[in-house]
Amino acid sequence: MTVAIAHVPRPQAVVIGSGLGGLAAAIRLAARGYRVSVLEKLDAPGGRAYVHRRDGFAFDAGPTIITAPFLLEELWQLCGKRFADDVELRLMDPFYRIRFDDGRLFDYSGDAERVRAQIAEYSPADVAGYDRFMAMSEQVFKVGFEQLAHVPFTHLSDMLRVVPDMVRLESYRSVYGMVSRYIKDPFIRQVLSFHPLLIGGNPFVVTSIYVLISFLERKWGVYSAMGGTGAVVQGLVNLIEGQGTEIRYQAEVERILVKDSRAVGVRLTSGEEIKADIVVSNVDPAFTYGRLLAEHPRQRWTDRRIERAHYSNGLFVWYFGTRRQYPEVKHHSILLGPRYRGLIEDIFKHKHLAEDFSLYLYRPTATDPSLAPPGCDTFYALAPVPHLGGDADWETQAEPYRARIARYLSQTLMPGLEDEIATSLVTTPLDFKHRLNSHLGAGFSLEPLLLQSAWFRPHNQSEEVQHLYLVGAGTHPGAGVPGVISSARILDRVVPDAASFV
Repeated sequence: MTVAIAHVPRPQAVVIGSGLGGLAAAIRLAARGYRVSVLEKLDAPGGRAYVHRRDGFAFDAGPTIITAPFLLEELWQLCGKRFADDVELRLMDPFYRIRFDDGRLFDYSGDAERVRAQIAEYSPADVAGYDRFMAMSEQVFKVGFEQLAHVPFTHLSDMLRVVPDMVRLESYRSVYGMVSRYIKDPFIRQVLSFHPLLIGGNPFVVTSIYVLISFLERKWGVYSAMGGTGAVVQGLVNLIEGQGTEIRYQAEVERILVKDSRAVGVRLTSGEEIKADIVVSNVDPAFTYGRLLAEHPRQRWTDRRIERAHYSNGLFVWYFGTRRQYPEVKHHSILLGPRYRGLIEDIFKHKHLAEDFSLYLYRPTATDPSLAPPGCDTFYALAPVPHLGGDADWETQAEPYRARIARYLSQTLMPGLEDEIATSLVTTPLDFKHRLNSHLGAGFSLEPLLLQSAWFRPHNQSEEVQHLYLVGAGTHPGAGVPGVISSARILDRVVPDAASFV
C-alpha cells in the first residue's frame, strides 16, 4: 500500500531592498525554510553598496571597508559553501593613511608597535595613554559587540539589563570625550576619534560605545575585497540564487499590506500585490514607517516622531577615473581639513555647507588594478556634508563643490589631477533621498546617539505591525558593514521558524 504524503508549501517571506542587510536576511530566511522573494527598486543589487560602471571603470558606491569577516563567512556556511572560494579579501596595510592639513602623515594600522612609534613622534607622553585607550576599547568591544550586536532589543527590560555595563563603561561620554581621557595631543585625538564619521556619527556627540571600533579593527583587521565590495554583493546574490530565491529588480514597493495588525504582503508601484507570511524591510525605517506604512495607524514611529528624530550626516561622493596612476596614494586615505570640531559642528549642528572639508579618498586600484582600464586608476572622494535639513542647494552647488575638491587634491596628493580625469560621476544627499529612499538624504539613517541606540532605535521586530521585521543601518545595531549584517543575524532570534506557519 502506497501512502501519499501531502506537500506542505513553505511560508513566504518578502524582503524589501537588496542592500547588504537585505541580502543577508534573505540567505538566513531561506536557510530556515522560507520561500523568499527579494524586491529591489534599482536595476542591480547592493543598495548603498551598488556598483557604478562607466567607461571601463568600476566604482563601489558606498561601503569599501570590510571588518569582522566572520560575519560574511557565516552566510556562506549556511549555504554549505566557503566564503574564501568565492571572494578574496586583502588585508590593508596600513588600514588608513591619515593626512593632516599641514601635510603630516599618520599610517594607522593594527600593528600596535608601529602605531606607538608614530604617536611618539607627535607626543611621546601619549604612548602610554594609547595603550590604556586600547584596553578600554577592548572592554567596550566585549560588551558592545560580542554581547549586544546580535541581540534584539525588543523590550525595555532588554535595555535595562545592559544599563549597569553601559554606566561602568561610561557610555554617556562621547567618543571624542573618551579618547581625550587618555590622549592629550590634538592630532592623535583626531586619529583615534574619526571612526564614527564612517557610520554617520558626530565624534563629539555619539556615545563612546563606538570606541569599540578601534579594537574591532585591531582584532580582525581591515580588508578590501578583490573586485571591490561589489564582489561581496555578487557573491551574496549567487548564494541567494543557489538557494532558489528570486531577486526582482526595478520592483519598487509602494505599500506594506496589513490586515488585522499583521503584515500580509506588499503592493508594488505597478499595482501588483505579493502575498507574504512575513515581510522584512531593508529600507530606511523613516521611509518604512512614514511611507510604506503611511495608511496604518502607528503608536511609536508616528510621522511626528520621525520628523523629530536626529539623522546622520549626508554624503557628497565624487567618483572619478584617471588616465594615469597615482601610486603614492594608498588604498584608504583620510584627508583632514584645517578644522576638526568646527567643521563637524557645521555638518551636524548648524547644517551648514562649509567652504572647507575633510575627505575619505578611496583608491581600490592600489590593490586591484582590474577595476580600471590598464594604466588608469579608480577613485572616489567622499565628504561628510549636512543632510537635506541644511542650507545646501545641491542642484546648483554640486559642481562647484566637486571642483573645489578637485583643486584641493591636485594641489596636495594628486598633481595635475584636473587634466587627468577620464570619467566622473557625482552623488549628493539628493541621490540618497530619491534613489535610496533615505529620509533627508542621510547617508546612514538615524544618527547613532545614545537615545537613538539599542532599544531606542527602531526594533528589528517591528513595534507597529506583527510579522514585519527591519534590517539595515537604521535599526539595531546600526550602520557599517558589520552592523547591517548583524541586523540580519538578529532575525534568527525574532522571526518564527518556518514550521510554525504549517
